[in-house]
Amino acid sequence: MKTHFISHRAQSIVFGLGLCGALTTNLVHAQTASPTSTITVQVNKPGAPVAKTMYGLFFEDINFGADGGLYPELVKNKSFETDDRLIGWKGIKGASALSTYTVSSQQPISEKNSHFLRLTATTASPDAGFVNEGFRGMGVKEGAEYTFSVYARRGPGNVGGLNVTIEEPARAQASGPEAPASGKVLATAKITGLTNEWKKYSVVLKPSATAAKARLKLTVDGTGTLDLDVVSLFPKNTWMKRENGMRADLVQLLKDMNPGFLRFPGGCIVEGVTLDNRYQWKETIGDVASRSPIINRWNTEFKHRFTPDYYQSFGLGFFEYFQLSEDLGAEPLPILNVGMACQFNSAELAPITAAGGPSAPAHDHAEDDPTLDTFIQDALDLIEFANGPATSTWGAKRVAMGHPAPFNLKYIGIGNEQWGPQYLERYEPFAKAVKAKYPNMNIVSSAGPSPGGELFDKASAKLRELKAELIDEHYYAKPEWFRENVGRYDNYPRTGPKIFAGEYAAQSVAIGSPDNKNNWDCAISEAAFMTGLERNADVVTMASYAPLFAHVDAWQWTPDLIWFDNLKAYGTPNYYVQKLFATNPGTTMLPVQLGNNAKNGQDNLFASAVADDKAGEVVVKLVNYSPQPRTVTLNLAGAKKLGKSGKAIVLASNDLQAVNSIEQPMNIAPKEEKFAVKSSTISYTLAPNSFTVLRVPGKR
Repeated sequence: MKTHFISHRAQSIVFGLGLCGALTTNLVHAQTASPTSTITVQVNKPGAPVAKTMYGLFFEDINFGADGGLYPELVKNKSFETDDRLIGWKGIKGASALSTYTVSSQQPISEKNSHFLRLTATTASPDAGFVNEGFRGMGVKEGAEYTFSVYARRGPGNVGGLNVTIEEPARAQASGPEAPASGKVLATAKITGLTNEWKKYSVVLKPSATAAKARLKLTVDGTGTLDLDVVSLFPKNTWMKRENGMRADLVQLLKDMNPGFLRFPGGCIVEGVTLDNRYQWKETIGDVASRSPIINRWNTEFKHRFTPDYYQSFGLGFFEYFQLSEDLGAEPLPILNVGMACQFNSAELAPITAAGGPSAPAHDHAEDDPTLDTFIQDALDLIEFANGPATSTWGAKRVAMGHPAPFNLKYIGIGNEQWGPQYLERYEPFAKAVKAKYPNMNIVSSAGPSPGGELFDKASAKLRELKAELIDEHYYAKPEWFRENVGRYDNYPRTGPKIFAGEYAAQSVAIGSPDNKNNWDCAISEAAFMTGLERNADVVTMASYAPLFAHVDAWQWTPDLIWFDNLKAYGTPNYYVQKLFATNPGTTMLPVQLGNNAKNGQDNLFASAVADDKAGEVVVKLVNYSPQPRTVTLNLAGAKKLGKSGKAIVLASNDLQAVNSIEQPMNIAPKEEKFAVKSSTISYTLAPNSFTVLRVPGKR
């Protein structure tokens, strides 16, 4: 993810336009087709296999993608461990019914969770308490079950219990320290049996109505002192019904894409603004209540989307990422810090030289002044956590979390989006150490944030010299860049490192602009570019759009693949482009040639093809970037045992600026129809501004 592309690289990349569409497709006889509209697919001359990892997912905790999104905990700052201890919390009516309230660290639950909320009421009142606002409100559904849990301890006085209420505020919550006292009650319960020792209590709440902007209200029953910590309100209806599971509708959208891999946890979030702010995977495993939150590096990055309340709770940690990968049937691809903070921010570097070296004893917690050896050891320990036996130090931690079998990790990324000699001089010993202990591990290396230029060229050359396995290339640009660069990989070396198109997305206005839209112009241009990826599947073996998620009320970056609010989610036109490629990946490349030996994309016609040997079908992908319908003649050279009919899956819109939305989630979405197949020469009319997938039964 680029943070300051406009100011740093405005001259080095082309900017972009637009989004979505609807669709129409007609099967008619060929009329006035141009010479380029004759498309020959050499079914009998197959190329290289298409990697199972060809199309995947890039996840980063930006736009409330984790907390408030994929991770469905409804309470913000549940453990009072943020820098501002009461972020997300407000006293009712200024807590006027409380004689005192404070965030204390006196005899906490644990050293890792050292702060808690202490309430003291001298007058019994239904307003003696606090409310939590959630993540731009709390989305709750009528009749659904939500588990409320809390660690509580009774102090001096006559506290009879804790009143727990889910309610819909009667008016907008105040912006100051006060919160409205009353609202529409959706569910209520009471926690009793409190003691003077910390203990976890839980109760299930079932709202009587659906609300997108509910809140949690906690009040003291009686008078006296009550301590509260690790306050949670968690839906029972999670993916796979797991206790600490993911938001089911968002995971379903991912599952429907048939992803070949899941890259996590980012993105620039891996690097941090400083090294202290970097992502440290060891801090994200184990007991959820003991995971310490840190500020999210995207919280104040953009003045146009200033979000100082954006933290990472790490309820979604590395164990959950691995588990999600397994659920999706995707290869896990963790990205690790290479000893460099984000170069668009502090560019802080960890020193390369250390006394202990990577074989020094592992530490559970980050060192105050880590050297490169610390980062290398973290990588080695991560591989052991994912793949090691129960008898190993880190494998035992995985087993203790409930996953005895290894996660079968095959890929790791060394660094996110670094560039320059600082990266290469850290990458080389890092990769050497990983390979020395795990020679079969596939390493993803960085070519930097730009798709060209001196730094890109030097990095690519050096990584080839080092025999890198996968080079990660990123491109955010205007839609026309994607159409004009469809042949980017045609002349890449066919041997040596493979390419991971790790982050890309067409930008309708400019990189980092808050006005970017996920319109059909962007999506169809990405589809055109992806035909170039598919035609070069012997070079490009992984590709993923970025970013993945965005909350409609809490985003920092746009465009994004999937948008959601507290109750609903939808896929953009870009999502459906990605889905059509990923659900029709084929198994083997097939050579494709436009008429008159035209290049792919000439006359705004783009094409690629694969054989799906498992299904016994030929799959042809076609993009007509034209406001007019276009009749094409498809010649399936050497195809055998053709069926009598094929299937067309079409995305199209006459309006290049069209978008999907919460209100119109399927404004641009795939439509299917059958077409007749009478011979190996097929006439088909492409709709205006369309991306079409044709599946024809036939063997090679």
